[in-house]
Amino acid sequence: MSEGTSQHGALQSYVDKWLSVQPQQRMALVFVDPTKYPGHVALAALEQEWLSAAYGIREPQVAATKLNWWAEELSGAATSGGRHPLTRVLFDDERAHAIPQERWLAPVLAAMAQLEEGTAVDFAAQLNAASALHGALATLETNWWYGDAASPERATRVATLSHLLYALRRLQDDADRDRLPLPMARLARFNLSRAGLRERSEARDQAIKAQLSDLQASWKEAASVAGPLSVFRVLESGQGERLVRKAVRADEPLAVLQKGVPDGGFSATLRAWQAARHWQKHLDR
Repeated sequence: MSEGTSQHGALQSYVDKWLSVQPQQRMALVFVDPTKYPGHVALAALEQEWLSAAYGIREPQVAATKLNWWAEELSGAATSGGRHPLTRVLFDDERAHAIPQERWLAPVLAAMAQLEEGTAVDFAAQLNAASALHGALATLETNWWYGDAASPERATRVATLSHLLYALRRLQDDADRDRLPLPMARLARFNLSRAGLRERSEARDQAIKAQLSDLQASWKEAASVAGPLSVFRVLESGQGERLVRKAVRADEPLAVLQKGVPDGGFSATLRAWQAARHWQKHLDR
């Protein structure tokens, strides 16, 4: 097996991990050709690696060790080209060298800073806390796709909302963690304990619907915020909005959240095409 074939296989394994979390992005790859834009796909897969370390590893020290490795990797990538398959693809592209090093490091440092954060007091505090990491990701992503002059504000909003929705879908699994998907004020209002999050009840259903209502309102507000979205972010946000609308009307909202919504369909294809068209118009300027 040649070195090039081996590297491609290693890269594909990380892309597959990203697609396993966001299968709807397979549709986006029709418009963002991985052979023409490998860095765009590699950056999405890299973001998933960071998020998996920040949220998927239950032991903070283990997560910190992994994130610290990434900080070291990114600190030297501009000079060395990187050791990790994703880093190599990214820093083989001139745009990676045009992005300041601190912007590459910001998501990793933000992920490390929030490892031992507890449950937020209310929804506004929850948004603020989550936007540190997801805002850093959105800033890097917007810079990569649209250049330094583009505003990352809208991408920050929808990235943060998408994360809070994903956390809510894992409510039962994460009921014993320090940072709960529902803020403290919401738990108090509906008289919910940690144990109460594991079993369905009228109180739990109502608390989830209240959280979904805040997410829905925030998504509507995000539509008027300035700044472009990557093709991948458009699809993620669109699917998130659809899922929120469906779950907030359901008798058993958590079951709807856990089931999700279909990834395909004409509307999703149209969103991907429109997002790609907007992005290509920017490239043609």
